Amino acid sequence: MNTGTVPGRGAAFGALLTDFYQLTMLEAYLAQGMHEPAVFELFVRRLPPGRNFLLAAGLEQALDYLEALSFSQAEIDWLDRQGCFSKQLLDHLQTLRFSGDVHALEEGTPFFASEPLLRLTAPLPQAQLVESRLLNILHYQTLVASKAARVVLAAPHSTLVDFGMRRAHGEQAALFAARASFLAGFSGTATVEAGRRFGIPLFGTMAHSFIQAHDSEAAAFESFLRVRGQERERRQGATTLLLDTYDSEAAAAKAIELARRLAPQGLQLTGVRLDSGDLAAQARLIRRMFDQAGLPQLTIFASGDLDEQRIADLLAAGAPIDGFGIGTALSTSSDVPSLDAVYKLQSYAGQPRRKRSQGKATWPGIKQLYRRSSEQGMMSGDLVALESEGAGEINGGRALLQAVMQGGRRLAPAPSLADLRSRQAAARQSLPPELCSLQAAATPYPVVISAGLRSLAEALDRAKV
Repeated sequence: MNTGTVPGRGAAFGALLTDFYQLTMLEAYLAQGMHEPAVFELFVRRLPPGRNFLLAAGLEQALDYLEALSFSQAEIDWLDRQGCFSKQLLDHLQTLRFSGDVHALEEGTPFFASEPLLRLTAPLPQAQLVESRLLNILHYQTLVASKAARVVLAAPHSTLVDFGMRRAHGEQAALFAARASFLAGFSGTATVEAGRRFGIPLFGTMAHSFIQAHDSEAAAFESFLRVRGQERERRQGATTLLLDTYDSEAAAAKAIELARRLAPQGLQLTGVRLDSGDLAAQARLIRRMFDQAGLPQLTIFASGDLDEQRIADLLAAGAPIDGFGIGTALSTSSDVPSLDAVYKLQSYAGQPRRKRSQGKATWPGIKQLYRRSSEQGMMSGDLVALESEGAGEINGGRALLQAVMQGGRRLAPAPSLADLRSRQAAARQSLPPELCSLQAAATPYPVVISAGLRSLAEALDRAKV
């Protein structure tokens, strides 16, 4: 297994990136000979306040993790030195590989509370061991993709760029945030490594320090444009000047003068960025200045503590802003920093299992998720049912959990991120209009628990099983 610091597409951390209790349970399962097939399902118990839907993301990295799962000799030796595990466990880890099956939602699929995002079937020790890392991967990307989807809904015609690396909680989070946001419809990222690893378009401008390092703002602008303004460079990224280091209006005047003077030399300014202050008022003023100067092609890009609500407010106020960089609010999902995502045992050795904890009860058995659509292609209702029931209850609903791994190996090559992004865009178009608001929908999307599933839960409750 690769033990580097960051994933290429999947996990680059060793198998010890797990919770300690996964190993203690694994040891106990082995001692008791509990190797029968277990079915676990990963789902979100409830939608956070203000979220009308979630967007599935992270499956490819989860499958990478499962395919690559193994313990290195160095990891086993380290466990041995701790003196808290049996030789039986340590010997078992020498040859442990994931050999199970996975059914999952396609990345970019909208989903709701109590709906399985992933269903995993494997011998119990394997199925249990992978819980922590699967939640770690799928929870975070789903969290960020769901946040990014709201930004896209707020500004569907704007250029949207992930600026979140510097506030992300670690290097892997920075990369996964870039991937998840692009999947959800963002235009690109400022994180260069995400561009290399995932093929995401790169965007960037300049920092205030670049301006301050020069003797004058005008000199900073000209030196940047002379380097970045060549045709070869313009194909790789915009030549965008940052205006608000000192005075935005004065800086805009300098940008106009520079654009006019250097255009005959083939050096083209593409736009400007605003990062502070009253963004709407500044954008209106600068837009007028550009238009009056005969430079309507220059774009205005905004950043600085932006989220979906602030972007929606700016656009509703008529701010002539063409694009937005979203940082902290995206990579930390600051208003909803976590989801109530769980991974629960639903069947073992062919028998359904049900957790009955107060407020945390689960629906037992092996399940499938069916989605019904209207004649116009709009989502109209979901059914969570036992797989054995079929989709008849909702008049031909489409099964959403698809087989993606069998015997520990993918059933098909991983789709490209660009393809997943396109499919996500199509899925987003099928959302009912009331779910596309940034406010909580008056009527939640209908998710029905099937009669067969309810009957099974009641039977298990009566039997106290």
